[in-house]
Amino acid sequence: MSRAPRSTAGAAPRAWQRMLSGRRLDLLDPSPADIGIDDVAHGLARVARWNGQTVGEHVFSVAQHSVFVEAIAAELSPGLPPPARLAVLLHDAAEYVVGDIITPLKAMIGDGYAAVEARLRAAIHLQTGLPPEPDPDLARLIKRADLVAAYCEATQLAGFDRDEADRVFGPPEIRPGDAESFLQPWPTAEAQRRFRARFDLLSAPRP
Repeated sequence: MSRAPRSTAGAAPRAWQRMLSGRRLDLLDPSPADIGIDDVAHGLARVARWNGQTVGEHVFSVAQHSVFVEAIAAELSPGLPPPARLAVLLHDAAEYVVGDIITPLKAMIGDGYAAVEARLRAAIHLQTGLPPEPDPDLARLIKRADLVAAYCEATQLAGFDRDEADRVFGPPEIRPGDAESFLQPWPTAEAQRRFRARFDLLSAPRP
């Protein structure tokens, strides 16, 4: 005789997600100790930018976008030190848990999503040796690089014409020198490997 399922009426909803590594990450109160960079790389390589509405055999992943944005930031700010470049690389790292919600939907959801994302970002930063939040100058640089990347992705992968992209994102501040190589969607395993390789390089101890 089968046992009746236990009632969960009145119980608080589950607020944690289990990772393949075995970690359980509390979304409402994330601990840096529960962040693993392998989990981050694995997740971001499997999250599609633009809700998957991009050309090509493979999705354009958040992992690939992150590597692209880091390269753009280095063009915008030559000599950017490795810790700052690491913060750029991790600018969307919280999406390994919450996914990549498109900007129009974020605006409809409001502050709740932004608060969860900010707590996750702070935990990721602390686990990787960074301040919880980038300083204002670095935050502005990340935004600038992110907009350049979004424009390039929109026009070359997501079906926007240039007039529409100019209206939505503004004309790009620069034309990234190596954009073509970053805008060929990578297979999942390659996106995961290349994101992790950039993380390892930027977080390596300096002499």
